[in-house]
Amino acid sequence: MHSRIRTLVAAALTTTAAITGLTVAGGTAPATAATTPLTASTIRTAHTTDVFAGGLFVQPDSQAAQATAQLAAQGRTAEAAAARTIAQQPTAIWLGEWFTGAFLDRVIARNLAAAEAAGTTPVFVTYAVPNRDCGGYSAGGLSASEYATWNRQIAADLRGHRAVVLVEPDSLSHLSTCTSEAATRPALVAEAVSAYTAAGVPTYLDGGNENWNTVQQQAAVLQQAGIANARGFFTNVSNFYRVDGERAYAERLSALTGGAHYVIDVSRNGRGWLGTWCNPTGAGLGQAPHASAGTTGLDALLWVKTPGLSDGTCNGGPAAGTWYPSYAVALVTNAKR
Repeated sequence: MHSRIRTLVAAALTTTAAITGLTVAGGTAPATAATTPLTASTIRTAHTTDVFAGGLFVQPDSQAAQATAQLAAQGRTAEAAAARTIAQQPTAIWLGEWFTGAFLDRVIARNLAAAEAAGTTPVFVTYAVPNRDCGGYSAGGLSASEYATWNRQIAADLRGHRAVVLVEPDSLSHLSTCTSEAATRPALVAEAVSAYTAAGVPTYLDGGNENWNTVQQQAAVLQQAGIANARGFFTNVSNFYRVDGERAYAERLSALTGGAHYVIDVSRNGRGWLGTWCNPTGAGLGQAPHASAGTTGLDALLWVKTPGLSDGTCNGGPAAGTWYPSYAVALVTNAKR
């Protein structure tokens, strides 16, 4: 079962206007470079504590933080408390074709500046590959030439800074059924990885999840997409599978990709898979996101998906990407203890 990520697309589009006017220290200033960034030669071998130096970045103006303020102002105390619980945790920052040009630069600079002021590492997600989602729920993306330029721009913005990039969720896993892209997409992803690696930015590629492709299928496409030039891969993005199963799957995948490191999305897996990807009843928050001790291939447990955003108009939910107050309360109530 693969994930559906249309929530993130809708959420990014609905919050773009809110980000436009944000400033850093009185203006949209470039972020100050980190003092000890990684290099292309150290990305694969660096210790986890260097990749995620200072821990994970908590966005002060995340969608959960905005929901907290709005609900509190309306006197909806319980719903505001749930949103606040989510807002206090680090979540990934999604970048798609809705951020381009100078606007993209500003979004990245703002987040880098805030992360470096806090001494933490931001996690970015790129989501603009051509024919994204193969025309499905999250259809979109840039052209091939635009995509290459876009990734080079992000890499240039991140050069000299502490940051991690998760490259294109679902992009490689989809190729088992989206055969029209199989001949070109791995090369596009590999080109993006090369740009980030040259800039000293560690990347993780799409590793699917335990219930999608076989490890042999996933390893083959990861190799085509430049896994040897990346830090590793990610699993379970926007999905609900438990950590133990994902780790077992990831360890097998790592063994077939030269010992690649991996990260797992645990944002909503506190109760495991519940039979549907869309606002499943009974779902709960997973473990608090954190970097690992670095003694295994697991680099971090992350909240890549933002908990509390609706997956769509199913199970009582509002439109995809809209804050779903009662569902956020349920996620907190059902959280893994």
